[in-house]
Amino acid sequence: MMNTRSIRAVMAIGAVGVLALTGCAGGGGGGGEGDDQTLTFWHNSTTGPGQEFWETAAADFEAESGVTIDIQTVQNEDMDGKLQTALNSGDAPDIFMARGGGKLADVVQAGQAKDLTDLITDETREAVGEAAFSSLSVEGKVYGMPMSILPGGIYYNEALFEQAGIAEAPTTFDELNDAVDALKAAGIQPIALGAKDAWPAAHWYYFFALRECPQEVMEEAASNPSFEDECWLKAGEALEEFVSTEPFNEGFLTTAAQQGAGSSAGLIANGQAAMELMGAWNPGVIGSLTPDQQPLETLKWFPFPATDSGEGDPAAMMGGVDGYSCHIDAPDSCADFLNFVMQQEYQEAYAEAFVTLPASQDAQGVVTDPALQDVLAAYNEAPYVSVWLDTLFGQNVGNALNVSVVDLLAGQGDAQAIVDAVNSAAAR
Repeated sequence: MMNTRSIRAVMAIGAVGVLALTGCAGGGGGGGEGDDQTLTFWHNSTTGPGQEFWETAAADFEAESGVTIDIQTVQNEDMDGKLQTALNSGDAPDIFMARGGGKLADVVQAGQAKDLTDLITDETREAVGEAAFSSLSVEGKVYGMPMSILPGGIYYNEALFEQAGIAEAPTTFDELNDAVDALKAAGIQPIALGAKDAWPAAHWYYFFALRECPQEVMEEAASNPSFEDECWLKAGEALEEFVSTEPFNEGFLTTAAQQGAGSSAGLIANGQAAMELMGAWNPGVIGSLTPDQQPLETLKWFPFPATDSGEGDPAAMMGGVDGYSCHIDAPDSCADFLNFVMQQEYQEAYAEAFVTLPASQDAQGVVTDPALQDVLAAYNEAPYVSVWLDTLFGQNVGNALNVSVVDLLAGQGDAQAIVDAVNSAAAR
């Protein structure tokens, strides 16, 4: 049995640079034409262009290989729980979402993910490069294929900023606090937050920690997920201070993140709130919730602001990748399908369908959304990129962290309680 902490250390914080992925269909194993083979595939795009992309890609692969892809869509907020149940019961899909970090390490340690190292085609490997696979690798072996890069930051409606008299995006927390005050004075809810789903609320703590903690502390947490350094407590205290200014939308504790017009993304989409801290999937989600289901033309982006006291690099970023793994018992045609969708034409189509950043550098020319162009520029200049903390720490510690942050926001906990919750979960 592999040591989970050592696995996480390898997966924690990779070299900076946009992932480069292209590829060709083909590769090894068990999905040849005429085999009447069917692969089950779970993904989280339940409607619209994203769902259509996967249906088209699956049909194209079937036409070329003879292998059928049986698709099941699962709401994003339900995916982790349903997938874990399916993995534990022995009824998992052949192809499932993977986001790296401790979560993937746990699946690998349980013997539930297929080693793809020797199943990636030479063409794909040459185009991608070893560094690009590191986010979905465990102890030097590849267990997933990245589809998109998803660094986080603050999305905002430029029209609402102008309405409130805010001329420029904040670069410091003093400036962010000033923007919150200006928006309130203009009768605009400053920040949308879907705390009902926990992880969007926890993002605020993650980014305060990224600004408060130096890089070496963030790296150490990957192999030893305990909050002994005082910067973890300072991050919670900074969050407490910010929460006391009441920057979030009314009813944020019962607001969902991405489901419907009343979600935090929906509030941005419909001009009912000005800002949201979220990953690079957000423009696509927001666009699907506007009245005409088109991208929000006034949507812009800025990095999480610098703090006065923090020891973290103010240009450091946090995020992850969306990728896909194969179940340990899946035939090799699973890897053939993943190689197939890494071709440039499919990566370009993926980026356009999801309004996101494709993992392939060759496909990034299709990124025209102004907010995503700003994200990409900041990502390319970042000194390092950390994985989302709940992904990094794995399900048990990550869930404890997320719940403790929500408790703080609800007035039922504090900064010390966050530290205690993580240390307690890590000790178990």
